[in-house]
Formats: sequence, structure tokens, C-alpha cells
Amino acid sequence: MVRAPNWIGDAILSLPALASVHKSYPAAEIWVAASEWTQGIFLSLDFVKGTIPLSHRNSYKSIHEDAQELKKQSFDIGILFTNSFGSALLFALAKIPQRWGYARDGRHLLLTKRVEISALEAPKHHIHYYLSLISRLGMETEPPHLDFPLNDDARTQAGVLLRSLPVNMHKTIIMLSPGASYGPAKRWPASSFSRLATELQQKHDAEILIIGSGTDQEIAAAVAEPMSKKPIDLTGKTTLLQLAGAISLSNLFITNDSGPMHLANALKIPVVAIFGPTDPRITGPFQSPSKVLKGQVSCWPCSYRVCPFEHQCMTQISPERVLEECQGFLK
Repeated sequence: MVRAPNWIGDAILSLPALASVHKSYPAAEIWVAASEWTQGIFLSLDFVKGTIPLSHRNSYKSIHEDAQELKKQSFDIGILFTNSFGSALLFALAKIPQRWGYARDGRHLLLTKRVEISALEAPKHHIHYYLSLISRLGMETEPPHLDFPLNDDARTQAGVLLRSLPVNMHKTIIMLSPGASYGPAKRWPASSFSRLATELQQKHDAEILIIGSGTDQEIAAAVAEPMSKKPIDLTGKTTLLQLAGAISLSNLFITNDSGPMHLANALKIPVVAIFGPTDPRITGPFQSPSKVLKGQVSCWPCSYRVCPFEHQCMTQISPERVLEECQGFLK
């Protein structure tokens, strides 16, 4: 049993580590315990036997209930990609005899095999963070690259969906991801997305699609409102696999630091990522084709969810600057 990270981006970045577990234990039956919104990522992997959905509530009662479900399967080893005390408690309550993970968040005694990590260690990209855990647990690791195994059927269904909206599939398809579940400090202003999208329509006759979860619908409306030619709003209208299929058919993905950014990067779609308070060396797109844009401010990186100042790390990134980087992928 592998306890997956809770968020889409982190789940994507853990895939090479999960593949490394399979490589080290090729005869093992591998299951993944995951949040409901990330399960589709792991069900796409042919070596994953199944997933067990976890409650989104973070209480002892919900952890105990989830543990009873895990206990039914009689797992031999539990590997924690998460750092929390609660996730280690989950495996302990499920009576999984071997519980392996980073010794963090006061959970040292709950683990049977611990990987110590010092606060003095240099920060590393999340993909290396997960692979380092696997390596230090004594397993052979896969090369650090991202790939999302999307089948032809998913792409076909995505094509049917886009044509029904309708999207002209013969045009340049550009997707915008203006949301960020972490908080508003990660979001480039909606007005900047609007100006950029209008320029892309005029210069490239592009089809503009806005993607995101249902909570991003207000942001999508704010992006669309000033535009004379309205973009197509897909926020809250796709499953994770439908979103992956749609992204796979696009020509360019423009995004804040978000989960869908890593999904597009894993699908090898060109990504232009706009970073504010977070550090792209840790959470940025891992591989090419991609480009990161960030402001230069003295308070960076802060990792605030809401900026207490004037949000200059984002507002100083102009639509013209982002457009220039987009042009390099659209020639």
C-alpha cells in the first residue's frame, strides 16, 4: 500500500517514485490510498491493482474509518509519500506491519523503517524528494522524468467533448489555468489573463479554453468578462481523465503554479508557468517543453496564501512578457 500525496500536482510528481516501487517489487500487488480527486491518476497505471479512496476530513474518526477499510486488505508494507502524522497513524491503525516513510511531523515512533531528513538539507524538486525517499529506503529508482499514460480512448473522448462545445480542432488550441487551490497569492490577475488571451486570439486566431475545478468558475468568469470573443469555460465540467485528454489535444498550456500545470508537463504539452510566492526550483514544471516566469521582489519566496502587501511578485509580470514567451512555442 502506498499513501499518495493529497494534491494533483504532488500526485503527478510522485509517479516516478511509484514506478520505482513497482520496479523493486515486480511481483507485489500494489495498491494506492489516495484522495478522491487524485484516484484517476493512479488508476491509469497498469501496475496498480487498485485504489482506496480516503476521506477528505482530517479527524481521528475519519482516519479510523479509513484504517478499517485498509485493514481488510491485509497489506504487508505501507509506504508513505506524505509527511503528516495522520497518514502514519492511518497505517498503524490499519495494522500494516511494515510502515516506511520520512521521519517527519512527530511520527517517528509510528514508522518501522524511517528516513531521517534534516532541516539543513538543500531544498529539492518534489520529484527528487519522492525518489530520494525510495532510494534511501534501499530500492532502485527510476530516472527522474514525467510521463502520464493516457490511452487513445481518452484522447478520442476528449476530442468528442471539445468538438461538441464547439472547438475548432483545426485552430491553435490554448488552455488557460487561472486558478490555484493553494490560495489567491498564487494567482496571476484575471485581468492579465484576459489581456493575454485577447492578444493570442488576435495574433494566432487561437481557440481559448479555461480549465479548472468548480471552485475556479468565478475566476474563469472574471477572465472572460472583458473579452469580446468569449473563451470556452471548462471549469468544473471535466473529470481528471477528461481534463488530461483535453490538455493532450492542446498546443499550449498557460498556468499559475497549480496541479494541472504538472499534468500538462507530464503530457509533454508546452507549458508557460507564472510563479509568484512559491519556488519553481521545488514545484515548477520539471521537464521541457516549459518556461517559468517570475517577478523579482525582495520578499520572495514567502509561500503566503494571501499576499499582505501589493502582490508585486505577480503584478510586475506583464501580459506582454508572457505573450513573448508564448510566441516561442507557437511559431
